Amino acid sequence: MVGYKNGFLPRQDPLAKLPDRFYALEHLLQNMPIHLPNGGEGLLAKGQLGNAVKDLPQFDVSDITDQRLLSALFRDYTFLASSYLLEPCDIMYRERKSYGIGREILPKNIAIPLSIIANKLNAFPFMEYALSYSLYNYQRTDSTKPVVYSNLKLIRAFAGTPSEHGFILVHVAMVAHSGNLVKYTMETIEATQEKDRAKFNNALKNLSDTMNLINQEMETMWERSNSDDYLKFRTFIMGSKNQPMFPNGVIYEGVSEKPLFYRGESGANDSMIPCMDNLLQITSKLPKNPLTEVLKDFRKYRPTNHKEFLDFVQRSAEEVNVRGYAIQDANSTALYLANMDQIRAFRHRHWNFTKEYIIKNTAHPVATGGSPIVTWLPNQLGTILDQMNKIGQTIDYNKLTPENKIIIDEIVNKVNAQERVLKREVKFLKQQFGSSQDRVVI
Repeated sequence: MVGYKNGFLPRQDPLAKLPDRFYALEHLLQNMPIHLPNGGEGLLAKGQLGNAVKDLPQFDVSDITDQRLLSALFRDYTFLASSYLLEPCDIMYRERKSYGIGREILPKNIAIPLSIIANKLNAFPFMEYALSYSLYNYQRTDSTKPVVYSNLKLIRAFAGTPSEHGFILVHVAMVAHSGNLVKYTMETIEATQEKDRAKFNNALKNLSDTMNLINQEMETMWERSNSDDYLKFRTFIMGSKNQPMFPNGVIYEGVSEKPLFYRGESGANDSMIPCMDNLLQITSKLPKNPLTEVLKDFRKYRPTNHKEFLDFVQRSAEEVNVRGYAIQDANSTALYLANMDQIRAFRHRHWNFTKEYIIKNTAHPVATGGSPIVTWLPNQLGTILDQMNKIGQTIDYNKLTPENKIIIDEIVNKVNAQERVLKREVKFLKQQFGSSQDRVVI
């Protein structure tokens, strides 16, 4: 449920341990990571998970209605499903830097309970937003200040390394600020509807400050998760859709005789930037191309309440015309542009992560969600840069406050330079990765 306190995070701490009824599943997951907390090796270290899964009972979950338990079981079965399907790929990558082929059949003792739980949650039976449930104690923080990382504890893991912990932790720390993002999104819509300029400007200022905090949290990824370690656990967050490891998809035994294809974990599953895109009416400005269609496809993988809220924001922003109201006033336009700049900073940082953590270390042409590794993020980053240039040209510079003049000067200079660099980077990397970047599966 989306709210002012929890934002896009669950309202309660996730269950750190499953009830005794699911002891066999809990025991398997605790012994699954490559590196165990006690320093030993887990089942994934030597490819022993596949055999261990054979002894897992097929639990009957049809009677469960408790939301917190359903979310925990969804988390745990998706962690297990990904680990089982991608275990051979991880072993091959560690040995040969090539992924090979994953397991094509998900056994019924995983597939059936996972599908029942996913149906109860109106979710796909594959890892989507499960990482949101893999930490606890995240909401015990002041949302106006950076998150205290020592308050965050990891429940499930694939590799069990500090870098994996940091990778998940930073994502959740960012979303810990989304309560205020939701709050000021609503205030912006309300102020536009009421034609209250002071309230509108105040909401945009607070929204920009919140996004700045989120970007500050994002920046800590460099220190929290070593770029050289990322590929040691990245394998397990890949999907079965548009990945060479699953050319024939995955059969969910006892659920479907037809192969199923699902996207893997992706930043596109998150709801914060789509919320900003919808509020500032940027979504409608995205180019009409296959890459944008992939972005739309990712919308299906969000929690139902997230989808409903994002649809509401997009519909409401269009109805009251947030963009149109902003550009009627020079200083409102400056604040609107400052929020666009926060989106740009987010997407530019994400692009920098992709280059440093992934492209620098592997020639695999597809991102975890199944999109082309080179062209996917620049599609969205290029759009925000283009829209910022257009908005910047509408501002009557002489009507800006001294403070906003400084902001606008900095933003405009930055955007022009970044747009040129991005085009050069994409052109160079497309030559490096070849025709694989022209293949887009929707």
